[in-house]
Amino acid sequence: MGRLVFFSFISFFSFLTPFSDVMIPQKQVMALPLSTDSRWIVDENGQRVKLACVNWVSHLEVMVAEGISKQPMDGIAKRILSMGFNCVRLTWPVFLVTNDTLGSLTVRQSLQSHGLLESISGIQANNPSIIDLSLLDVYQAVVSSLGNNNVMVILDNHISKPGWCCSNSDGNGFFGDQYFDPDLWITGLTRMASMFKGVPNVVGMSLRNELRGPKQNVNDWYRYMQKGAEAVHSANPDVIVILSGLNYDKDLSFLRNRPVHLTFSGKIVFEVHWYGFTDGEAWKSGNSNQVCGRVVDNMMRVSGFLLDQGWPLFVSEFGVDQRGTNVNDNRYLGCFLSVAAELDLDWALWTLVGSYYLRQGVIGMNEYYGVLNWNWREVRNSTFLQLISALQSPFRGIAFVTSSLFISSSNMNLMLLIYSIVFYSQSLRLCLLEICFSLYKLTVNKKLIYKSSWFFYSKNP
Repeated sequence: MGRLVFFSFISFFSFLTPFSDVMIPQKQVMALPLSTDSRWIVDENGQRVKLACVNWVSHLEVMVAEGISKQPMDGIAKRILSMGFNCVRLTWPVFLVTNDTLGSLTVRQSLQSHGLLESISGIQANNPSIIDLSLLDVYQAVVSSLGNNNVMVILDNHISKPGWCCSNSDGNGFFGDQYFDPDLWITGLTRMASMFKGVPNVVGMSLRNELRGPKQNVNDWYRYMQKGAEAVHSANPDVIVILSGLNYDKDLSFLRNRPVHLTFSGKIVFEVHWYGFTDGEAWKSGNSNQVCGRVVDNMMRVSGFLLDQGWPLFVSEFGVDQRGTNVNDNRYLGCFLSVAAELDLDWALWTLVGSYYLRQGVIGMNEYYGVLNWNWREVRNSTFLQLISALQSPFRGIAFVTSSLFISSSNMNLMLLIYSIVFYSQSLRLCLLEICFSLYKLTVNKKLIYKSSWFFYSKNP
């Protein structure tokens, strides 16, 4: 992929005004389970399925999916779908399924043990039927609620000992760390895979989040990740198996000349994480075009090359401060959207969470990267949602079905034109466009060259 040109908007969050006159038809129903065909994830009929996911946290000390003290579980699932996401990356800690004492705790007992009496009252009000269920039963109830609302689930083993992730010294970083026993980890993967065997909306399992720390090394990665993949596939052959890299899931470069060797095929996906802070304050302090070019070149070198080798690459975490005031994040976002659009990547936004029961010792902490606000009732930033909605449907791949956009002309004093330029690829000389109110004039020397769920315009040479 060539170098990307980044348009330095003052702030992405200040430009687009949501409008309800645009209606997007319901997405196609996929035939599960999923598998892979070269770099694409496909359904049972061989049609492309694009993962447009959001992360839902359930791995902290309480070990209960965040937010169900604020809103009914079914309401959260419906909100996820209404925001255009088709799947959830649902996190879990190894100890949930390997420590019987912890796993058998009821929701009430878990919250009481952390002094979270207000959260107990909230769950009694919003989800009374689960307050005295075990933590494992509630995890399954969340998956079931998502399934009832046609939301796919990826089970993400985020950590071993419940708590916030991640640091190099938290004892959860790499095989052999204080809380990261490889054998116990494989036991946990096997139990979780078996538990959800036959549950159709559980379409994938991510083996481990953000491997890291001083013990990380390539040889142990192959030794244990291949063993973990085999264990999951043996217990539940329907799910796709998602493998993370090293260095906080930024580095998969070792796979370039040494592929994984497994007894099965058509089920392997690799994952990568990419945030603005991944590159420190480079976006804020540097020239955005130059930073984007440098960062993308590195990303393609250490992970993006897998696409050319015929492997799906899932950006299982990306995100920004949704208040729109973080300059570093805002500039990074333009570059990320450009790459995600040009490569038509599968992805998962961090995060759904508006607030936490308990995070790093703070009760009720607000999550400014959360797509929902503190009370889980409203969207935190509707403009951001509109931006990523452009990426929620596939526009490349195998036999995907395109959709159309229908625009009401009820407000005639507003001129509707082909969308303002959000992403531009210099190498492909393409502007990726949507339907919206015109923010930039499109000159007459451009011609329509392709139409699907997006409109593509090419500059004349």
